[in-house]
Amino acid sequence: MNITSLHLKDVFYIEPKIHSDSRGLFMESYNEELFKAHGMKYRFVQDNQSLSVEPGVLRGLHYQLGTKAQTKLIRVLSGAIYDVVVDLRKESPGFGQWAGVILSEHNHRQLLVPKGFAHGFYTLVPNTQVLYKVDEYYSPEHDRGILWNDPALGIDWPTSNPVLSDKDQQHPLLKDAELNF
Repeated sequence: MNITSLHLKDVFYIEPKIHSDSRGLFMESYNEELFKAHGMKYRFVQDNQSLSVEPGVLRGLHYQLGTKAQTKLIRVLSGAIYDVVVDLRKESPGFGQWAGVILSEHNHRQLLVPKGFAHGFYTLVPNTQVLYKVDEYYSPEHDRGILWNDPALGIDWPTSNPVLSDKDQQHPLLKDAELNF
C-alpha cells in the first residue's frame, strides 16, 4: 500500500497494491499492522454502505460530536465520488481548511478521515456505492453537519446544484456549527 499524508494533518490518501490478471484483481483494502506503522491506530467497529442511483448526489458535510466522534476509512465499490474533508479542530493550523480527492472503483484509492473533520462526497456517475469503516457507532444525538456550500469554506465542488437530502440542506454554516474538537 502507498499511504500519503494530505496537507491536512492526520488525513491520509491510501492507494492499495493491485494484483490483476485475466481473472480480475485482488487487493488488500485494510491492514491493521501497516496502518499502525503509519500512526493510524484505529479499531473499526462498523461498516456503512451507501448507494446513490443518480449522479449529482451530495452527502454531507457530516460529523459526530464528543466521545462519539468518528474516524472514517472511505472507499468506492462502484462508481466515483469527489470526496471532501474539512478540518474542524479549533486549535489546528488547518482549522476551516478542506481537501478533496477523487475516489473511484477504477483507482481503488481510499481516504482516511480522522476525528475532528467533517466529511462529505459528491457522486460523479450513476449507481455509485460507497463503503466506509468507522471507529465509533452512529449516534443520532451526536450527529451534526455543516452546510455544503458555506462561502467561508470555499469548497470547489464540481457542481452548484447538487441533489441534497432535506437534512443536508438545513446544516448551519461553520461559524454557527456546534464543535467540540
